[in-house]
Amino acid sequence: MHTRALHAGSRKVAWIGLGIALCAALLTSTAAHAIGGKPALDRDTVVFAVGKDINNLDAQVAATGDSQRYGWQLFDSLYAFDIDGNLKPSVATGVKIAPDGLQYTFTLRSDVKFHNGAKLTARDVKYSLERIVAPETKSTRRPYFANLVDRVDAPNDTTVVFHLKRQDGAFLNKIAGYLLLVPKAYTEGLASPEAFARAPVGSGPYKFVEQKSGQSVTLERSDGYWGAKPGIKRLVFKVIPEASSRINALLNGEVDAIDYVPSVDVARLKANAGLTVKSVPVGSPLAVRLYSNVPGTPLSKREVRLALNYALDTKAIIGQALHGVGAQMSSYVSSSYPYGVDRTLKPYPYDPAQAKKLLAQGGYPNGFTTDLLCPTDNPKELCEVIAAYWSAVGVKTNVKVIDYAAWSRLNNTHKGGPMTMMQFSNAIYDPVHPISGAATKDGTWSDYFNPEVEKLVAQGDAATSREQRDEIFKKIGRLLHDDGHAVLITELYYTFAQDVKLNWEPQHGSGYYNLRSLSWK
Repeated sequence: MHTRALHAGSRKVAWIGLGIALCAALLTSTAAHAIGGKPALDRDTVVFAVGKDINNLDAQVAATGDSQRYGWQLFDSLYAFDIDGNLKPSVATGVKIAPDGLQYTFTLRSDVKFHNGAKLTARDVKYSLERIVAPETKSTRRPYFANLVDRVDAPNDTTVVFHLKRQDGAFLNKIAGYLLLVPKAYTEGLASPEAFARAPVGSGPYKFVEQKSGQSVTLERSDGYWGAKPGIKRLVFKVIPEASSRINALLNGEVDAIDYVPSVDVARLKANAGLTVKSVPVGSPLAVRLYSNVPGTPLSKREVRLALNYALDTKAIIGQALHGVGAQMSSYVSSSYPYGVDRTLKPYPYDPAQAKKLLAQGGYPNGFTTDLLCPTDNPKELCEVIAAYWSAVGVKTNVKVIDYAAWSRLNNTHKGGPMTMMQFSNAIYDPVHPISGAATKDGTWSDYFNPEVEKLVAQGDAATSREQRDEIFKKIGRLLHDDGHAVLITELYYTFAQDVKLNWEPQHGSGYYNLRSLSWK
């Protein structure tokens, strides 16, 4: 399931190792001479150390945790996102949307070629969507198109028409985020859908060279790429799961850049003149999911849900437990989204007296006892800090640490109640993604119902303009805030460290890596 993967794609974020496996003592300081403009291999190559293995190179199938690293390097889409998440034409030069919102007609570039030399045409676009929808492909993107797209027509090489079953104002965003294009003739000629992952062919700025399972993936610049070409010839993803080992590899000059820098190490690495360290939001809230639709329980009361928010000093939690790598949230819609963010809305203040008052108004003047599931991708100490704050207002919370895989099965089937830590990533830069998934009646990760939110989400389905969607999701964000939909902890950040002479700006507001502009100064 794709969004389950989204959680996995964003779980080892900048606070990995938060106080429980501090790696500072393991780091070497004598090898700092190896950075500062001295490439790990040569000036034609960038070695990028990643904390997660790349298990599946078929970006139409792979979980986002895999594809967010290599997907945008190997593959193109009709539309793409700029660094701030705004839509821009890519393989398509433009789109016409029918007045009823049920037909999208794309005009394609005529100069795009796949890495095997085949010309990209409308037939490949049509095939790419149909391959995602086909059950035998086992695509993690299938849920976003199977019940939405009626059919795709390719009347000529440069025109492709999507016919929708219903209106979807976020369809262009889904096209940009999920519909990565593959060559029809090549892919159909393979023995099985799984074979593509062993020899992927796309039309992006890099082409596949080699994968060493559990060790590395090597890409090479595609000199036939239609757009701006990377400033390097080779990109090597080196898999180094341990944060301390990644940092040592960077300081030793074995790699040129790393991801998932633990928050405890950010300040120290920033002090190194040979490095550039950047923490960027990934459009993902870290929040406590509340099972509020169970009648007769404390969490079914709005006052109780609000009390849990007022009882937390999130500013202190971010400053101390997360070493300042984070940001308070005022809504389940991350502030890094390009629209739909009500910037007049403020985070809940820390007010334990107000929390106690609200508990009494909700019928629990002496508090209550509850459980909090804490999956192992979250540090236990963070869950315990939250429980300690709640205990101070009378809410006794039993923290139950659970293996991530087991937690995921519970979380995906509405069995993780009464409350659980949860994250929700940004994959398409449209707020409907977290809202529909975590705040609607039928949301896969939602145990919450608000009829006003349902009405607004339905309005959003029919709204294709950015201005309309901006207003709709601002209203939804305020409704969720005022109703205590979730307990908001922090915005999540990815922190990267790189050689100071390496040109690269991480994507803002998304877990996807855009390495198309890599170069050495």
